[in-house]
Amino acid sequence: MRRTYAFNGDADGLCALQQLRLAEPEATGTQVTLVTGVKRDIALLDRVKASTGDACTVLDVSLDVNRAGLLALLEAGASVRYFDHHFAGEIPRHDKLDAHIDPSPNVCTSVLVDRYLDGRFRRWAVVGAFGDSLVEDARALAQMVGLSPEDTQRLKELGVAINYNDYGETIADLHVPPAELAGEMLPFVDPLDFAAKSATFRRLAEGFRQDMELARQLEPMRRTAGAIVFLLPDAAWARRASGTLANDMAKAHAGNAIAIVSHKTSGGYLVSIRVPKESAVSAEFFCRRFPTGGGRRTAAGINDLPSTELGRFADSFEEQFRAG
Repeated sequence: MRRTYAFNGDADGLCALQQLRLAEPEATGTQVTLVTGVKRDIALLDRVKASTGDACTVLDVSLDVNRAGLLALLEAGASVRYFDHHFAGEIPRHDKLDAHIDPSPNVCTSVLVDRYLDGRFRRWAVVGAFGDSLVEDARALAQMVGLSPEDTQRLKELGVAINYNDYGETIADLHVPPAELAGEMLPFVDPLDFAAKSATFRRLAEGFRQDMELARQLEPMRRTAGAIVFLLPDAAWARRASGTLANDMAKAHAGNAIAIVSHKTSGGYLVSIRVPKESAVSAEFFCRRFPTGGGRRTAAGINDLPSTELGRFADSFEEQFRAG
């Protein structure tokens, strides 16, 4: 039998994967394939090859984006489990599809897997929730398993560092490819042990610190009450820092919608957007106005904004989210 895991390479996807692989060790002879990429590389199921008797688990990527690939796998006779919290659209009804999808704003994929496993590896769910910026929900999970404030802070640092690693335009932008990071995490039942023993974690944490020192020196490209736009320089550190910077700026400028615009090496821009929970318009709704946009209510993005569209995008962003 072939078993494929198709997962977002950020903290949420990796920690969801970690919980399932700890709970379901591969039997001898099982051929395991990991399909993943940088955070915005979410059309993963087109790359999965499977047939009757094979199993595929999908983690933290939109069903709507992967609909054609999912239907092809089901038609080929593969069984599919799907855990996700992004916009899904209509969920297909099929006896070989086991879907666990919840787009609620206080849920991430690691939390959905934690529920599925009745909390067996909840510490990894804590890491995933912190990495996905669900800080209060992560702290609540940490309290459920009796973590001290110091250990909770350590898992927050781990989640942020793992999540930051996956922001980049290509695998070459990343400090560690996510499939390689998944392999390094797998032997560790307790993420605190991974944080204490992993040289990779120390490398990620130091790289994160250096990148964010550069990022926090940036000034907004455009700023109005309720909407702030940052344009990052054309550099690998900036492509890595974009998503985390969006989260940090959303906290630093609470009540404002934040747009982080990054140069792509192929031309055009990658956009990360964060909006307040109380915003009348969701980040996902706004981004879906653009051909490559999507995401969640408070965090979304545009994968390919043409250079000629930057001015129009900034105008639309300000018009939509300007206070009052």
